[in-house]
Order: sequence, then structure tokens, then C-alpha cells
Amino acid sequence: MQMNANYTSLVAVGDSFTEGMSDLLPDGSYRGWADLLAGRMAARTPGFRYANLAVRGKLIQQIVDEQVDVAASMKADVVTLVGGLNDTLRPKCDMVRVRDLLTEAVEKLAPSCERLVLMRSPGRNGPVMERFRPRMEELFACIDDLAARHDAVVVDLYGAPVLGDQRLWDVDRLHLTPEGHRRVAEAVWQSLGYEEEDDWRATLPPAVPPKWVARRVADARFAKQHLVPWIGRRLTGRSSGDGRPPKRAELAPYFGEGQDGDRGRDQDTASS
Repeated sequence: MQMNANYTSLVAVGDSFTEGMSDLLPDGSYRGWADLLAGRMAARTPGFRYANLAVRGKLIQQIVDEQVDVAASMKADVVTLVGGLNDTLRPKCDMVRVRDLLTEAVEKLAPSCERLVLMRSPGRNGPVMERFRPRMEELFACIDDLAARHDAVVVDLYGAPVLGDQRLWDVDRLHLTPEGHRRVAEAVWQSLGYEEEDDWRATLPPAVPPKWVARRVADARFAKQHLVPWIGRRLTGRSSGDGRPPKRAELAPYFGEGQDGDRGRDQDTASS
């Protein structure tokens, strides 16, 4: 891995995690770790270009069909690929098919770029995480194997206990807070060979356990605002990403948040 890196372009591929939910900006759009990373890379490299093809709710088949070939054709220096986790959270999941599709994606993307970045995604500590942990770890084993075979970088977010801390997850319990996204950006930044700016693995101060009533209120709000709509979409075969275009479809010059003039498209705050 080179140090003092100076990459000139970045393409991000994936779902809501890479789109940036729930790192909400005042204009109603999402920022997220990929935008933060791109902004830092752009600050070092005049003419830096960035595309973010991620769309919330996408399964690995959709990522392969809609994003991978487009990303490969851009011939960027760096491509990040995070996908498959939405599949593992479905009640029924064909892990053999997920692994095959992820393999197809990596085999197309790895030759197209100088550095392919894969991730072992973080998971919020709690009963949902425990239920789906075996599938997640099967997915991560596939990622490790693909990285070894294709000389890709793996950013191990899953192995950082702090990213399981519930305080780094939004009220929807599916997406990281702004601080969580900031830590992911730092993790990827370091994995690319840039100089460390802080310890993204640093633990949070001890938490004060919420009272029983507060927990029940939070559970009720979560169920009404996020869980019930999510179940409804699953039952009807819909996704929060249906009909939504990529976040940043063109590999174009990027100068950082609020400076490149492409933040005009409104984005709602529906969960993936």
C-alpha cells in the first residue's frame, strides 16, 4: 500500500450506506462517508473527480445490473464497493447467489481501477445484529477471499467495536449518524495510504443507560416511523430506492461539499 497517496478520481458503488443516510444536511440531502472522503481527497488533488452511483435499498443483483458496468467504464483511480448487506437482512436470502454476484462485481471492477476498496460493514449491537450475524460473517468471508484474489483493500468496520455502539446509529437503527460516517471516511482514508488524522476506532465515553420509559418510547417511535414502513415495502416488493437516480451519476470535478453546484436535487429522508 502506497503512503502519501495522491489519487485523482473516486467512484462509489453501493446502497444507502454509501449514499450517506442518515448524515442529513440542512437542504434535505445526504452527505455521508463517501462525500467526506471525496472532499478530503479533492483538497489534496487539483482537478479531482468523483461519482457516487449508490442508491438506497439496492440489493446486490441491482448493484451489479445498474452500477457495476457504469463504474468500470469510468476507469477511476479508486472504486469503493459495498453491497450485499441488504440481502442478508431479508427473511429469505440465497447466500450462494449473493456470493456469486459479489464475485461478478469484483471481477469487473478490480481490473478497471488502480485500487478497489471493499468493506466488512458495521452492524449496530442488538438483537437484530445477533439474528443476522451468521449471514453477515459469511458475506465478509467472501469479501476477504475476493480481496486476496484481486489485490483489493478491505476496510474492517465490522471488527471495530465502536461502530457497533448504538450511539453511532440513527433512530432508524439501520444507518450511521454523522459521527459514524465521519469515522468510516477516516477508516477508508487511512486504508488508501493517506496520513492518519485521528483514531477512528477510539471508543466513546461511558454511556448512561436510558431509563425503562425512555427505551419504550424510543422503541415505539422506531416501530411507527421505520419498522412498519420497512415491513410494508418488503411485503409489497417495493424499495425506498425505486425510481431514484444515482446520487452523483457522472465522474466530474469535485471540490467538496457545497462547492460543486450539484446539490440542487432534493432527496427525501425515507429509510432503505
